[in-house]
Amino acid sequence: MNKLIIAAGTGFLGQVLMNHFKDKFEEIVILTRGKSQTVNGLKYVNWNARTFSGWEKELENATVLINLAGKSVDCRYTKKNKKEILWSRIESTKILNKAVLNCKNPPKHWLNSSTSTIYRFSLDKQMDEINGEIGNDFSINVALSWEKAFFKTETPKTLKTALRTSIVLGKNGGALIPLKTLAKIGFGGKQGNGNQFISWIHEEDFANAIDFIIQKEMSGIVNIVSPEPIRNVDFMQKLRKAIGFPFGIPMNKFFLGIGSFFIRTETELVLKSRNAVPKRLLENGFEFKFGNIDEVFENLL
Repeated sequence: MNKLIIAAGTGFLGQVLMNHFKDKFEEIVILTRGKSQTVNGLKYVNWNARTFSGWEKELENATVLINLAGKSVDCRYTKKNKKEILWSRIESTKILNKAVLNCKNPPKHWLNSSTSTIYRFSLDKQMDEINGEIGNDFSINVALSWEKAFFKTETPKTLKTALRTSIVLGKNGGALIPLKTLAKIGFGGKQGNGNQFISWIHEEDFANAIDFIIQKEMSGIVNIVSPEPIRNVDFMQKLRKAIGFPFGIPMNKFFLGIGSFFIRTETELVLKSRNAVPKRLLENGFEFKFGNIDEVFENLL
């Protein structure tokens, strides 16, 4: 019996994975804060991502567990939100570690969300899994604590993979939607000085990469990013072209501060230079369907 469990699977990335895997597993269980129900053959089971309440039994005999739990970082970094961003990741990972250890037949492979934001701000060096340099700020320390909570508990019967994922570009969610909105109202210029890199991946390549990691039984740390990080100024220019909006007002740090306050997010999400590359995926022979940003925009817009 082939069984997939997606923890926190009702969001944008969960939907992407469900669509991808729906015919590849006989049973798919979604752990959700919503109510327990079965819809279109998908089993939703309630959990609070902190304590046992019966959901843990679903892990018995599972083939693959994918954990996407964690409060969205797309919010203001208030004290309260920062605490939630950190604890939602740590607690869900810790309780899953306990659940896996309690199983007689635990999941064979557990893939846990992480983030390519773990690498330092970099304009010069491409960060891979081997030589990437870790930085030191709030987001990075969250990522470090998250991976530590994941790896420090040994699970002898369960392979573990941390998915250092970049911005995922998709039709129905993720970063493309607010960026598209900005561009449509004329604010689609570069953000900050525009030379910072954006690491990105198309939603289809995201799902394919996870499928590939499962097939190849890759464990440890894997960067889930496209091979070509792109400078913010080029990204925005290509986005404007794709939606047919000729000009875009650049957003300097000051205006971004104001704008991000209105859309309730942090400027760091667009100003940090994320310069990560998928060394391990490429070395293992993974082929990207969308290797450059023009194909992505053509496909999604």
